[in-house]
Amino acid sequence: MLDSLYITVFNHYKRRLGKRSLFIALLYINLLELSLVLSLGAFFKAFANQMQMMSVSQEKLWVLFSLIGVFIVFKNWMRYNGKRRTVLNAKSKPKPISIYLLWLMPIGSFIMAFVLLQVP
Repeated sequence: MLDSLYITVFNHYKRRLGKRSLFIALLYINLLELSLVLSLGAFFKAFANQMQMMSVSQEKLWVLFSLIGVFIVFKNWMRYNGKRRTVLNAKSKPKPISIYLLWLMPIGSFIMAFVLLQVP
């Protein structure tokens, strides 16, 4: 699923921006994955607090999120650089997905995460 979203964003911006579309597509997929991980982490933190379970401190959670974030950025940089992108682009079938909807997905996920982080 993430591969098809990456290729959709890449192809949308490739027509107008050329090589800069690589950076924008990589930025998009990194933001999307980081927002999903943050939302999932915030949900589990709120769930653990509501169930009165012992959980990890706030500082340790942010350090863990930072480490996961570095891993995600490095993984995407290695994954979508070169031959894999060419193969994905050749296999992809064009699907008309609104670019606005694609950019609203990480924004909505970040908003949901910040709402869940406010749960006492």
